[in-house]
Amino acid sequence: MRVIHDLDLIVSSGERLGLVGLNGHGKSTLFYAIAGLTGWQRGSILLNGVEVGRTRSQGPGRYTHTVVRQGLALIPQGDEIFHGLTVEEHLDSGAFTPRAWKERKARKERIYAIFPPLVKLMKTPVGRLSGGERRMVSIGRGLMADASLFLVDEPTLGLAPKIGKSVLDALMSVELEDSAMVIAEQNVALLEGRVDRVIGMHAGKLKGEASAALGFQTRREL
Repeated sequence: MRVIHDLDLIVSSGERLGLVGLNGHGKSTLFYAIAGLTGWQRGSILLNGVEVGRTRSQGPGRYTHTVVRQGLALIPQGDEIFHGLTVEEHLDSGAFTPRAWKERKARKERIYAIFPPLVKLMKTPVGRLSGGERRMVSIGRGLMADASLFLVDEPTLGLAPKIGKSVLDALMSVELEDSAMVIAEQNVALLEGRVDRVIGMHAGKLKGEASAALGFQTRREL
């Protein structure tokens, strides 16, 4: 089944981009294609000017670790975590590259500053945490990476509105510097006014700028 159709997107360093669309319209598939976790047949994916895309003949996931080393961090939706590991062990596992591992103590302190509730839970197995706390761990693990592009897939999915807002506030507080962040969400209003731009996605295609008032406003095909 073809999910993504003639998609062309550039994300600049220092930019926060919102990608908005309903379930099943290609947001997660796009992220997985960039990370090498799903097959695709034609096109090109460049990260910092270097080709990272590989066709499905190479096998999904086979080269994902090399994409991560080149500067990608994928923060998946839901609770894709190891329930038996502690909060601290999860954060350590996100320090995948040599530089991140060397700086892991300072990076963990940064994560605890972003998500203060995790400080008292660092030795607790994540299987005992609430849904909101588990989401903090998952995002924190991704932010531990030595990445120039963060792909955050539906960070508020399944969370109570107040908790979801606090998670999104935390993401907005991350200092990107020369990195970039793409946040996939279903709710336009959650991102509007918080990110540099919001793009709609429908049926595997980008549909131009989106807003809470107008829905998808098709100004140009990107």
